[in-house]
Amino acid sequence: MAKYAILFLGLTFLVFFFVELLKKVFIHPIQYILVGLALVVFYSLLLAFSEHISFNSSYLTATILTLSIVSLYTYAILKSKTVAGLVLGILLILYLFIFTILQLEDYALLIGSVGIFIILSLVMYISRKIDWYDLYLEKSN
Repeated sequence: MAKYAILFLGLTFLVFFFVELLKKVFIHPIQYILVGLALVVFYSLLLAFSEHISFNSSYLTATILTLSIVSLYTYAILKSKTVAGLVLGILLILYLFIFTILQLEDYALLIGSVGIFIILSLVMYISRKIDWYDLYLEKSN
């Protein structure tokens, strides 16, 4: 499970980065850190709950708690139910994807690789028309 931590963090920060970019809002680095800490606490919750209940129930409980705090925080900092709902939906898909990988022990590498390929394809598609240089020029004018 711990080997997927970087995947969780990286993809979550990627979601926030694209929200920031596409919605033209600024998310402070401290806010990124707080979201990152919430994701790290997910592992602590998962471990603590799994000592007392089944792994599946622990994963569900830790996911609900983590996604609740992250989506509520997103709403609080961005003041948009739509964006908070979008972040919640994307993270829910991510957590379901990781849960599925964990359940498919023999096929984890195959499913994980195909999933990451699809995610990368989506990111490339979404970012294809972004003029990365214009982002910096626009702010200096």
